[in-house]
Amino acid sequence: CRSSSALQGLGGGITYNQMVVDGIPGEAAGAEEGVDRLFQALADTTRRDILRRCARGDLSVSRLADAYPMSFAAVQKHVAVLERAGLVVKERRGREQLVRTDPGAVERARQALDELETAWRGRVERMSRLLAEDADPGVHNPTEGPER
Repeated sequence: CRSSSALQGLGGGITYNQMVVDGIPGEAAGAEEGVDRLFQALADTTRRDILRRCARGDLSVSRLADAYPMSFAAVQKHVAVLERAGLVVKERRGREQLVRTDPGAVERARQALDELETAWRGRVERMSRLLAEDADPGVHNPTEGPER
C-alpha cells in the first residue's frame, strides 16, 4: 500500500481515493485481486511467451531459462509471477521443477474479458437509446427547461 507521503515525490501533494489504491474490501475484492494478478502477469511479453511454451508441454525452469537472454533467477521470478496468478503450475520431478500451463486460468481471463464486454455493450446500447430519444423531438427531454 502506498502512503500519500510516498506519492508526494511525484509532483507535490497528491490526493487519491483509498479504494482505488487499496481495492474494495470484502469477497468481491478477493476475486478482483485474482483477476488483477492474472492480467498483470499477462502484461509482460516474456511471461506470455513462457505461458505459450508451457502450453505445448511441460518444461523445466532450467530449459525455459535457456530460451531467454536473462539469468536463471530472472526466469524463476517470471515463473513465480505466473504461478501466483494461477496461470502455471510447478511440479517437482526429481531434481527438476516442471512448469505447465493451467488451462483453467486462461478460461478465467476469457470470462473476465467477456464480463467487461457485456458491461460495455450494455452501456453502449443505453447511450444509443438515449441519443435516439434525444434526436426525436416528440419525446420529452427532462434536461431541457420549460419553453419561454
